[in-house]
Amino acid sequence: MRCGKGGRRGHGGALVIPDLGTESATAPAADPAAPPPGFAAALAVADAVLYEGYLLYPYRRSSGKNRVRWQFGVLMPRPWAEANGLPTPTVAGSSDSWRQQTECLVEASPGAVVHVRLRFLHLQHRSVRRRVGQDEFAEVDEAWSGDRRYLTFDEAVEREVDLAVELAELTAGPWRHEVVWPAAESVEPLDRDTRIARCQQPVSGLIHLSARAADTPFPAWRLRLVTENTATDLATDTPRPLALRRALLATHSLLGVRGGRFLSLLDPPAWAEPAARACENLHTFPVLAGADDRGDGGGDVVLSAPIILHDHPGVAPESPGDLFDATEIDEILSLRTLTLTEEEKREARATDPRAAEIIDRVELIPDDVFARLHGAVRSLRPVPVPVPAPAPAPVAVAARTPGAQPPPASSPAAPNSSARLPRPSAPEPSMARPPAPAWWDPEADAAVSPDRESVVVDGARVAKGSRVRLRPRGRGGDAQDMFLDGREAIVEGVFRDVDDARHLAVILVDDPGADLHRWYGRHYYFAPDEVQVVLPPDGGAAPAGRPAR
Repeated sequence: MRCGKGGRRGHGGALVIPDLGTESATAPAADPAAPPPGFAAALAVADAVLYEGYLLYPYRRSSGKNRVRWQFGVLMPRPWAEANGLPTPTVAGSSDSWRQQTECLVEASPGAVVHVRLRFLHLQHRSVRRRVGQDEFAEVDEAWSGDRRYLTFDEAVEREVDLAVELAELTAGPWRHEVVWPAAESVEPLDRDTRIARCQQPVSGLIHLSARAADTPFPAWRLRLVTENTATDLATDTPRPLALRRALLATHSLLGVRGGRFLSLLDPPAWAEPAARACENLHTFPVLAGADDRGDGGGDVVLSAPIILHDHPGVAPESPGDLFDATEIDEILSLRTLTLTEEEKREARATDPRAAEIIDRVELIPDDVFARLHGAVRSLRPVPVPVPAPAPAPVAVAARTPGAQPPPASSPAAPNSSARLPRPSAPEPSMARPPAPAWWDPEADAAVSPDRESVVVDGARVAKGSRVRLRPRGRGGDAQDMFLDGREAIVEGVFRDVDDARHLAVILVDDPGADLHRWYGRHYYFAPDEVQVVLPPDGGAAPAGRPAR
């Protein structure tokens, strides 16, 4: 195998590719050692994951939310993580750990090439220093140089490791690769008495990659990627802000394959469902990434991220730039940023160069770009036009003399009989309910009351106050709902969407923040066929539930 240095945008890292033998006179159609085309399409979402929560509005160091940072994909040194982290493994990427494990399914021939790009942030302490002696400088909280303010703060440097190896080599045995970034320091003079020192402490890790045959009726492989923090010299009682300097932050990975395809774990083909459920993912979760243009439920790239996403996630094309809060609405954050005072903007610019970029970009957003941020229609469909009910058809009535018996109902009138049709009269007023207002009509809100609405589930009425057990769909549902399977919840209301479909707004029974969520109006939403009735709103007996899925 050949080893060399490489990395996107000039970042340090190790590139390992299989030895493909001597070059032939005929160049291959695609370089097997190069990542598949889907990598480029997936990078926009991967970058959003990399910087999610890096700085939050109002982007000032003094803001409370920016004093507790680095919440996703944090891989600490193992001794520290075992002494201070969660005692049990979990898929949650928001808890500190010492390793991540990704397992996914791939259909490929033994000659296929598997690509891995490990990405994370390496904490860099930015120390503002002032002269205290002839050749001595000491760290200070802040300093001015000219008309510009500088603050001591923690930045981050992007790190990447690119790997490529044949699938046949992985099936023959586990493959390992060590990564090390040594301590480093750089100094930027600002003036004679002021300077900035940027310091990085050493970070080391180990990558394990392996594959074995999946238990499926058709050929497929269960691919496993494990990333570990291998530092062992950090004291377990080190405060977290200092321990983070030895951590891999926002750790995630892109996996690609040339000569095969990955299968979705969220919506696998029926024949692969048991194998997909058997995949074990720790502190990360893999989803299909890149453009969804294959049409076969697979893809050549997987994004394994500490933030749970759905297959083929994307960044809205209307977004003019990263705000480090990808689940928030760009328009709201941009408008709120414009409301910052000049002093708050100066502090944000002094906090971090990336915060300064956000402030400058928001102040220059043109009106037409703001208009696009207000909303977008991804698909259009005709608005159905209500068709009035037809008038009732006239009914034939036979004339008869007083006291005569009426003819049988089944007897047709004779041609020369005295049967006749009554003259058409003015139609009676229709008793039909007036059509409901369209969803865009303000009157539509008045016609719906989530507090009084109800639906029938398994023969039982479900309304506000009902107690239900959550059974999210196995296919086509929300990616995060599957972790709530089997949990009990209280129905807070029955809502309708613009297509008149009903949705149950619920709060988990055992959620410690239930009262707070109820006060804010924050709910999980499930369709009626995704719940089992535990207790109806009137306290009556619940019907026999469906079997658990």
